[in-house]
Amino acid sequence: MTGSPDSRRMRIWQPGDAVGRRQFMELGALALDHGGELPGVKLAYETWGVLNAARSNAILIEHALTGDSHVVGAVEVGHPTPGWWEGLIGPGLPIDTDRYFVVAANVLGGCQGSTGPSSGHPDGARWGSRFPAITIRDQVRAEAALTDGLGISRWALVMGGSMGGMRALEWAVDYPERVARAGIFATCAAATADQLAWAYPQLLAIRSDPDFHGGDYYDHERWPDAGLGLARRIAHTTYRSAADLDERFGRTPRGLREGEVTPQRGYAVESYLDHHADKLCARFDPNSYLVLTEAMNSHDVGRGRGGAIAALARVTAHTAVVAVSSDRLYLPEQSRAISDSIPRAWLETIDSPAGHDGFLIDTAKVGEVTSRLLAHSA
Repeated sequence: MTGSPDSRRMRIWQPGDAVGRRQFMELGALALDHGGELPGVKLAYETWGVLNAARSNAILIEHALTGDSHVVGAVEVGHPTPGWWEGLIGPGLPIDTDRYFVVAANVLGGCQGSTGPSSGHPDGARWGSRFPAITIRDQVRAEAALTDGLGISRWALVMGGSMGGMRALEWAVDYPERVARAGIFATCAAATADQLAWAYPQLLAIRSDPDFHGGDYYDHERWPDAGLGLARRIAHTTYRSAADLDERFGRTPRGLREGEVTPQRGYAVESYLDHHADKLCARFDPNSYLVLTEAMNSHDVGRGRGGAIAALARVTAHTAVVAVSSDRLYLPEQSRAISDSIPRAWLETIDSPAGHDGFLIDTAKVGEVTSRLLAHSA
């Protein structure tokens, strides 16, 4: 990827760009966990269905690291990808939009309409390297302000996976009176040393790219795409299981028959990782990747709350905690630890060979769990 102006346009939403289904809410200044405040915060969001008169049928969907507000729907003007959780939301589907009002926001720190590093600084330039460190709790605090602006006092369900699961968990812990049900998919109560270790070379890859310019690359001809692509290759390896990669690719060389030895050309699994790197470089801002990864690194639901067990005991929502059997990034035992500590929680397992991405791939199982969760009286 060259980072040419044309290739960059879909990576960061800018005023004047087509909005698609997106709406925007100005939230004002936001106090941050690390001190100070972020001025002029705005969140981009999408909705499906109709909010009822009692405002009791609202569901919040939380996206993962490189997702955005476009949970379902085709590629459209202003959106770089189709919906990332298709088959889950719509008339007659597990989250039935004839019954529920569904909201999904682009996370604080993102690059698809919400305030992030590519947004305008009060001085008229972009935030870039000046964008402050944020936490998962900061992101949820911004979503709580959005919730107030929508006139919703309590969510019928908050659900998400991976980084989205972190936010759903924080919602249930920090705002127990505002969450009737919670769906916590493929995530953890606190980032482990192993997860921090996987993140570290990704952060270094972007910051070591000669085109990074300390985070202020927006006005340069080239962006740090080599670094972002390398970060994505590392991350995507953790999103799939070893067995899945072996089954799909084995030792097949690039573009040649099984068994031919051509080490100079590399292997099919490398082409697969290259493909996902190129896709991300075509639609995502490297600075947002850094900010959001570091927010995930800082995630610890027990911080300042007497530890994770004490924090999770505050949850009053009916909660489904969902693990993926082959997940090697957020291990099934981490999901069990969460479910064991929440009073009204149960553990489900998606039996999938796909690895961490199983929560995005096996939408039938996700839908089954969601339907059972919504059947619980609030």
